[in-house]
Amino acid sequence: MVVIQNYALAIIMCFVTMLCWGSWANTQKLASKEWKFQLFYWDYALGVFLLTLLFAFTLGSMGDSGRGFLADIAQANSSSFIYAFIGGVVFNLANILLVAAIDIAGMAVAFPVGIGLALVIGVITNYVKNPGGNPIVLFIGVALVTVAIIIDALAYKKLPADEDKSMKKGLILSIIAGIAMGFFYRFVQDSMATDFVNPQAGMFTPYSALVIFSLGLLLSNFVFNIVVMKKPFVGEPVPFKDYFTKGNTRLHLIGILGGAIWSIGMSFNIIASGATSPAISYGLGQGATMVAAFWGVFIWKEFKDAPKGTNKLINSMFLFFAVGLALLIIAKLV
Repeated sequence: MVVIQNYALAIIMCFVTMLCWGSWANTQKLASKEWKFQLFYWDYALGVFLLTLLFAFTLGSMGDSGRGFLADIAQANSSSFIYAFIGGVVFNLANILLVAAIDIAGMAVAFPVGIGLALVIGVITNYVKNPGGNPIVLFIGVALVTVAIIIDALAYKKLPADEDKSMKKGLILSIIAGIAMGFFYRFVQDSMATDFVNPQAGMFTPYSALVIFSLGLLLSNFVFNIVVMKKPFVGEPVPFKDYFTKGNTRLHLIGILGGAIWSIGMSFNIIASGATSPAISYGLGQGATMVAAFWGVFIWKEFKDAPKGTNKLINSMFLFFAVGLALLIIAKLV
């Protein structure tokens, strides 16, 4: 399988993760103009699963390092399957809440609050289990990201409420999503060998872990998404037949594309974690908050109706995020 051992290349892959995780929700914004986010999410989950399979049978099955995908699946113990699968279930619960928050509050709020919180929790939990990098530099970076989250929440409070948006509900969903999102990555890491070149017996290599993770995501969708369809956070219940009667090829492909974009980011991040550390890799990937906020502020104009002075808060948020992420990068080098 393909293994990344160069730190600089791993950092580049983490930046690709940041772009993918911060941009996939644009596909939801495009699709939500024509149908509900719950319907979009079925295709999203499928896109995540299909991309991990593609990587498993290509990058995960070539080269001399580690174990090939099929051989790796065959030798893995039950604990590895359980941890990777639970990671997918936990992520799916968090992500459905995040998607609902995006639908209510927009990208510029849901991502910085939800994923920013996930960054803080995820870096801490991954560092405790697998320390990597200078802890002082690392956690100062996390603290600055926390400040950015608070600033974004303050900016959001300045937005005028209307009939279609519940500021309180959007923030609450973002916070709950962020807390759950902060723990899924640890489960996936617990299913994997610590040495990707010479992986321990019974443990997954990254490509196998990703497939089982995405399977957990896909199958749990039949619980979580169906509940949200019947009991939506806002609006009327969404009939399952709408997926077939209101959807067309373009809408389905948009959803699958969204899932594939997110899955590329996840795959690159997990693969890169062998050369960085789980804490640094995850923390950099969750810099997606800054990318998503950029889309929300400058492309989707989600703060266009905000009162005077809000732009200063938005600019401060970007600054704190940028400096915090820079510290996460150099934490491994000092």
